[in-house]
Amino acid sequence: MDYFLNEEQQMIKDLARQIANEKIIPIRAELDEKETFPYEVVDALAKADMFGLFIPEEYGGLGKGSFELCLAVEQLSKACLGISTVYAANALGAYPILLFGTDEQKKKYLPSIATGKKLVAFGLTEANAGSDAGGIQTTAVKDGNEYILNGTKQWITNGGEASIYTIIALTDKSKGARGASAFIVEKGTPGFTFGKKEKKMGIRASSTCELVFNDCRIPAENLLSAEGRGFLVAMKTLDQSRVGVGSQGVGVAQGGLDEAVNFASMRVQFGKPIISFQAIQHMLANMAAKTEAARALVYSVARYIDGGAKDFSKVSAMAKVFATDTAMEVTVDAVQIMGGSGYMKDYPVEKMMRDAKILQIYEGTNQIQRNVIGQCIFKEVVKNKKG
Repeated sequence: MDYFLNEEQQMIKDLARQIANEKIIPIRAELDEKETFPYEVVDALAKADMFGLFIPEEYGGLGKGSFELCLAVEQLSKACLGISTVYAANALGAYPILLFGTDEQKKKYLPSIATGKKLVAFGLTEANAGSDAGGIQTTAVKDGNEYILNGTKQWITNGGEASIYTIIALTDKSKGARGASAFIVEKGTPGFTFGKKEKKMGIRASSTCELVFNDCRIPAENLLSAEGRGFLVAMKTLDQSRVGVGSQGVGVAQGGLDEAVNFASMRVQFGKPIISFQAIQHMLANMAAKTEAARALVYSVARYIDGGAKDFSKVSAMAKVFATDTAMEVTVDAVQIMGGSGYMKDYPVEKMMRDAKILQIYEGTNQIQRNVIGQCIFKEVVKNKKG
């Protein structure tokens, strides 16, 4: 479909596709096999100003919005979800600063993020605080003009590679989630180290590791927003970023669909290409329809956010859950259409299928997304009854 992209948006999409085709596709299998971080691709994205897409011009960025970021993420995800995760998680880590930082904090950190010189990571998840984000145990105790952080964050994307971390920690344990606060922590700060690098089923080109804080002292001015607003910072950040996860789903689904179509056009059985068989056509039809529907929803939500919507939790969750469920379904079907070949590493669809699974899990499982959607619907019913 024609989504009526303007000239700049089309340029962003074309540039991301070019980087994907020239820099990512030739090395994606090797990076996946060796679990190697994509330094070369990160450098290419930085030189193309792709890290500055969503950063305001006053802080060295291009001043674009969620929609343009989604266009780029989709094209990168079509080639390799592991590499697109590095890129998308960078935005996730930057959003707390962008949404809640002071002008001084933005001036200090956003320019280096916009140029790609410094990667960012978001530290919320812990061993006992996954879907229950309010169960975090990492603490930040005020000591004069500093905060002292203690605790461990788990499964942090870009962990170890990022230079800047936005961390959620408890400043008042007695208040539970209401006692959480958000902080900026720089790599190299004494007391801040990294645990094991995780070995994953998919997105193996991205780095995922523990963050360990042991009497880590940071300046008090590294507090984002105010004490007790950390849970709000985290939830608003995730609302903002989930449409990007949706665009990852659209990208990997399209990648799997394209591979399946190409294979089915060439694979001959019973004297004819298998794409001529109705059973295969029906599978491809469902894959294509759901991928396009996911794209339309993701694009609509991204434009809605950029249009100044105040509350978009429900639609952001919808975009995430529908597009990522679609990604899993389409990549599984792509493997099925390609049969034994699809199961082999000679073709990229087995990697796409492995990669796609994480989309239903990170940044809020799809079960949690349905909770969010359902709760929003319930609140709307109550509000309408009162109104």
